[in-house]
Amino acid sequence: MNTVARSLTPIAAVLLFLAAAAPAPASAGSPTDQLRSRINRVASALEDPGLRGESNAARRRAEIRKIADDIFDFEEMAKRALGRHWEARTPAERDEFVRLFADLLRRTYYGKVERATFEKILFQGERQQGDDALVRTVVVLPHGDQLDLDYLLLHGVGGRWRVYDLRFEGVSLIANYRSQFSRIIRTSSYESLVARIKSNQAEFAGPEDAPRAAR
Repeated sequence: MNTVARSLTPIAAVLLFLAAAAPAPASAGSPTDQLRSRINRVASALEDPGLRGESNAARRRAEIRKIADDIFDFEEMAKRALGRHWEARTPAERDEFVRLFADLLRRTYYGKVERATFEKILFQGERQQGDDALVRTVVVLPHGDQLDLDYLLLHGVGGRWRVYDLRFEGVSLIANYRSQFSRIIRTSSYESLVARIKSNQAEFAGPEDAPRAAR
């Protein structure tokens, strides 16, 4: 990963999705079109005069969270992040883990959208295979540097495409978490992992800190 990629937060990856500047795709229901629509909603929220300023920070972040929550399939993300350990969990443990993992992503990344700095995002095409899709984008930074950011999506209820992973300069966000979670469970226990995620002080490395995360 280049030095520019390492200098960014892991998601300027989840939430570097503001100035989408590519032409509209031909298929109205395509993964790219659905992703672009939600991204543009985030941009509109950030540009809304009624949501600007510190006095409106709580409302602005709530709006961003509502839209971003519509983008991501947290259950699928949590399942893949837990990997082989998912099968050993009870239904109640699975429900709890999905909630905790979603909260971890929100706590770690959602606020970073307001501090992200870049010129534009270019949609570079998509690939579909059954219920899976890959949408490729390029993030153009202020000085001309470019970063590859790929969105992996699943086709679900109501024809909606939702993101279950991101690849930041080729590094999978979910694989990175899976590597860290597996290590904690292996060296300690599943209960220890849950306790760490519940802690407000819990921190897990992002893709730029672990560029060769286990797949």
